Amino acid sequence: MSMLAALLTSFGTALLAPLLHQLIPRRAGWLWGLPPLALFCFFLARTGPAASGAVQQESYAWIPSLGVTCILAMDSLSILFALLISGIGTIVLIYASSYLRHHRHLGRFYGLILAFMAAMLGTVLAGDLLTLFMFWELTGFCSFMLIGFEHENRASRDAALQALLVTGAGGLALLAGIVLMGRATGSMDLKTILASGDVLRAHPHYLAMLLLILSGAFTKSAQFPFHFWLPGAMAAPTPVSAYLHSATMVKLGIYLLARLAPVVGGTKEWFVCLTLVGATTMLLGGATAILRDDLKQILAWSTVSALGTLTLLLGLGTPLAVTTAMLLLPVHALYKSALFLAAGAVDHSVGSRAISRLGGLAGSIPWVAAGALIAALSMAGLPPLAGFIAKELLYETTLQAPLWPVLTTAFMTTANALAIVAALMAGYAPFFGKRKEPGPPPHRVEAHLWLPVLVPALAGLLIGLFPAPFGHWLVAPAVETTLATPVPVALALWHGINPPLVLSLLTLVAGLAIAVGRIPLIKRLPSLDGTKLWGPEQLYARMLEGLPRLAAVLTASLQNGRLRHYLMTVVGGAVGLMCLALISGPASLPTPQRPDGGLHEWLTAAVILGGALMAATTRSRLAAVAALGTVGYGVALIYIIFGAPDLAMTQFCIETLSIIMFVLVLYRLPRFTPLSSPLSRLRDLLVSLSIGCAMGLLVLMAVSRPMFPHIGDWFLRQSLPAGHGRNVVNVILVDFRALDTLGEITVLAVAALGVYGLLKKRSGEDS
Repeated sequence: MSMLAALLTSFGTALLAPLLHQLIPRRAGWLWGLPPLALFCFFLARTGPAASGAVQQESYAWIPSLGVTCILAMDSLSILFALLISGIGTIVLIYASSYLRHHRHLGRFYGLILAFMAAMLGTVLAGDLLTLFMFWELTGFCSFMLIGFEHENRASRDAALQALLVTGAGGLALLAGIVLMGRATGSMDLKTILASGDVLRAHPHYLAMLLLILSGAFTKSAQFPFHFWLPGAMAAPTPVSAYLHSATMVKLGIYLLARLAPVVGGTKEWFVCLTLVGATTMLLGGATAILRDDLKQILAWSTVSALGTLTLLLGLGTPLAVTTAMLLLPVHALYKSALFLAAGAVDHSVGSRAISRLGGLAGSIPWVAAGALIAALSMAGLPPLAGFIAKELLYETTLQAPLWPVLTTAFMTTANALAIVAALMAGYAPFFGKRKEPGPPPHRVEAHLWLPVLVPALAGLLIGLFPAPFGHWLVAPAVETTLATPVPVALALWHGINPPLVLSLLTLVAGLAIAVGRIPLIKRLPSLDGTKLWGPEQLYARMLEGLPRLAAVLTASLQNGRLRHYLMTVVGGAVGLMCLALISGPASLPTPQRPDGGLHEWLTAAVILGGALMAATTRSRLAAVAALGTVGYGVALIYIIFGAPDLAMTQFCIETLSIIMFVLVLYRLPRFTPLSSPLSRLRDLLVSLSIGCAMGLLVLMAVSRPMFPHIGDWFLRQSLPAGHGRNVVNVILVDFRALDTLGEITVLAVAALGVYGLLKKRSGEDS
């Protein structure tokens, strides 16, 4: 099966899901778990060739006339992400079949989640930047629909809009960065771009490219100051939260950073941006997580912290740091998806996610408790879980950091201690702690809810017990792809007593101490949770509230119902842009050619100028119409002088008809009444003269420096063979410029319909 077939199958199943759910609602959940499972097996089977360095590539003509090609490529980095997307997608779909069993829009959910998965896979399999961007934006749209799945709930709608606006703004920045990168390398093919690292890093627009691409990655992966949309997305159903926060969309920013690291990484700017933003996000997410009471909020903020850690590691850029990132990526996806699904099972069993009201649930939902405990131990970094190996590598990385190793290690120790507290709050307290407040009695859950919790948790245990094969087949090849150079990777559960082990023990002690003093600390320092009072989220809220007010001000100033103001705005903007283009253009402007011509040509120009002056100064409407007609007939004379009699006849007809219509309409109107002040008329005069002078200068400069050969000869040669007509002007209008002519006809038709509507309304009012 080709990659294109895999993607088309995914999108096809997404389209069929709502219909099939209507036909077989009881078995649709297990059925829709089969497509992602088949994709997981498909990618797993290609792990071996990818580990040996093979890259499977497919190319399809997309827009051949523009040279746009859709390229799909599968290497070790793509496979690592694709396995996470398809594997956890299978678990989430099975889980959702029970969690949302009685939801009236369950069929729609299946379609959206499958489309979301397909868009995710398309992003990581994209072999060119345009294809990557297309799927990147599609993931944003699908996440908007999934976060707002409970669209009757205002909180869900607000959270969906927030995620769409934040990630959409980042997508626009990413598009600009992609365009700059494509122009710098001359290609959108990732293979070509990845071979142009030296060219891009030495390019004068490198910093702009870097900042734009980082903006796209940071918004998608919820890095500070764009982190606030991710906890807000908890308004979505739990299956969406598990999929969104563990393996998929939030990791796409990390994927983009890893994919482009060989060409834009390795510089001081890259190091400073990623390490500062990553460290800030890591600490902010960890500190906020332990202040929350809702299970999903705790896990969401701890996800923000983990994403900050991954960004920090990629910013460090050492082989060991990238190895740690490629290991932490799947380890975090496994334990976090298990914990999210466990939170949903708790909510399903008890009807609450507040840890202050939970406790002692292990007896009622033992399998959920077992899976959550294993996942929490992995999140806390205890052996023999995969999280322990990742934590050991984290400390080894920070101790060997190229800059400020002591400070980096201190930050990492603090973040890991906070992660231990969050793990205890989410994976231990609800099941083995004592219930502090009375609540509804729990009930048992079926296998659809506890089995998806156990599977990723046990996968993390399996990786911890047998890390070497996992490192050989998945981690090491992904590191090699990210760094564009082979890196030896040897994962092991035990490395002896060394500084990372000592730091792990200190982290555990610190985490337990924070957990014990967490409640008194919150009571004494409630102002620590200031994210709702200040920060980027409040800035976003104020900007959103200010948009209607800004729109009202702009509408009142620009759409005020006065045609003269509209004309001044358009004309002034055009003149300003032209002047800006002239000023920012070449240092030495070409000297305009001196106008020449015979006496008859100068007389025609004088007639046109006199007509324009009379139309602007007369107080009689009929005289103004006659003066405008003089201008039109003068233009027709110019057409005759320069050998275009057909255009001249058209101009004569239009001017004659216009004058007759104007006279018939304006004859019954009163004389001019001066309503404007002399100052406003002087302003209008200056605006009019400015546009006239600007256009005149533009025309003179254009004819003084012809940039292209004369196109008239080409039209003469191609009129008969290409347009099948001997009248060159007609062929230009209906063939060579057919769409332009169609647009003009459409405008006239719309205007005619508007006039007809006004006349009908007037006749109805008179009757």
